[in-house]
Amino acid sequence: MKIKSILISAIVLLLASCVTSKKVNYMQEPDKKIPAYADTLTFEDYQLREGDRIYVYVYSLNEEIMKIYNAGGSNSSYMRGQQQYGNEYGSYELYSYLVDENGNIQFPTIGDVQVLGLTTREVKLKLEDELSKLLQATPGYQMISVEVNVVRRMYSIIGEQSGRYPITKEKMTIFEALAQAGDINEFGDRSQIKLIREKDGETIIKTFDVRSKDIINSEFYYIEPNDIIYIRKIKGQSFRINSAGTAVGVVAATISFGVFVYTIVNTGINHVNKYKTSK
Repeated sequence: MKIKSILISAIVLLLASCVTSKKVNYMQEPDKKIPAYADTLTFEDYQLREGDRIYVYVYSLNEEIMKIYNAGGSNSSYMRGQQQYGNEYGSYELYSYLVDENGNIQFPTIGDVQVLGLTTREVKLKLEDELSKLLQATPGYQMISVEVNVVRRMYSIIGEQSGRYPITKEKMTIFEALAQAGDINEFGDRSQIKLIREKDGETIIKTFDVRSKDIINSEFYYIEPNDIIYIRKIKGQSFRINSAGTAVGVVAATISFGVFVYTIVNTGINHVNKYKTSK
C-alpha cells in the first residue's frame, strides 16, 4: 500500500509540475484564475526628473547660430543614434544637458533653464521662446527651431531574467519590453508581475497578471523610463515539465520503476515467508 501511495503522489506531483498553455499564454480571457482589469488606459508624456539627461539640437538658417548651440554643427541624426544606442558613458553625454538637483539645465548663453516636471515638448517651446528673445536683435537673425529628446531612456528587469534595456520608442508596451528582454522564461511567474515606478517623488509598486487580455486597456500597458519590472520565480516549484508528452513519459517511467521495486520487495517477502513455513 505504501508503494502505491508513493506512486500516486509522484504522479500527482509530476502532473502539477507540467507547464500548460494556461500558465504561459498571453492575451487570455479573464476567468476565475486570470483577473479582469478596468479600462484605465492612459499615456502621459514623460515629465523630466532630477538626474535625467536631455539632448538639445537647435535648427537655424544662420550657420553661426548652429555652431554655437550644436557643438560646431554636430549631425542631428548621428546624435539621435548616440542617445539611443551609445555606451552609457559614451560621446552622447558631451551633447546632452543634466537636470540638476534644482531642476535646471545649464544652456549656452541663457544659463539656468528650469525643466523639472516638464515634458520634452514643453522644454522645446520654452527654449525656442528664450532663444528667440535673446537672438532677435542679432543681425541676420532667422527663426529657429529646437529639438529635445531624453537620452538613454532605460528600463530594468530583475528576478528570473535580469538586465537593463533601452526604450526605443515613445510609447513602449509591456509586451514590447518583455520581448526585447527575450520574453519570460518557463520558470517566471506571469501572474504576479511587479512594476516599480518613481513618480512625483514617490515609489509606486503595482502588481498585475500579464496573461490577461485586459492588460491592453489598463494602466499597466505602457512602461516609462526608469521602470523596474520584477519577475519572480513560480512559487514552490523547483522543477517543471515542459509538455504533456514529457509528463506522460516521466509518469510511465516512474510507474515502471515502482512496479519493478514492488516486484523485488514482494518476491523477497514471499521467499522469507516460505523459508519460515518450511522450518
